[in-house]
Amino acid sequence: MKHLYLIALSVLFAFSAKSQILAPVKWSYGSKKTSKTTAIIFIKATMDNGWHIYSQHTPKDGPIKTTIKFVPSTYTLNGKTIEPKPIIKFEKTFGMNVSYFEKTVIFQQKVNINTSNPTIKGTIAFMACDDTRCLPENTINFSIPIKDLS
Repeated sequence: MKHLYLIALSVLFAFSAKSQILAPVKWSYGSKKTSKTTAIIFIKATMDNGWHIYSQHTPKDGPIKTTIKFVPSTYTLNGKTIEPKPIIKFEKTFGMNVSYFEKTVIFQQKVNINTSNPTIKGTIAFMACDDTRCLPENTINFSIPIKDLS
């Protein structure tokens, strides 16, 4: 009986540990059609208090930078993905100045569209850190519809 109790307790612990996976960054998306053939894509990261993600322009030997990849099909990219001015701070862990964002950041990408209602697809790779730890790199998929001008 004691043996069954230990097994049940172990299973319960395994399930509770799995449900406590940290996800301190939430992503949301939007688009704004600026003409019949152009639009702007908005990719917003909202971080839990104390967490941050790194800029797209992080030095090679530094932390994992945020990388947004688009999969052009019924659209083409118009320029590079832009981001607001990041916080720049020396981090002892990496031995260098790093650029990062806290609380929220909105990345923007202009696109040229070839159909009336395209869907913009791609991936975002990023690493979230707080003052004591960094989570492993995470990659998520996104799909952003663009609707005709009203």
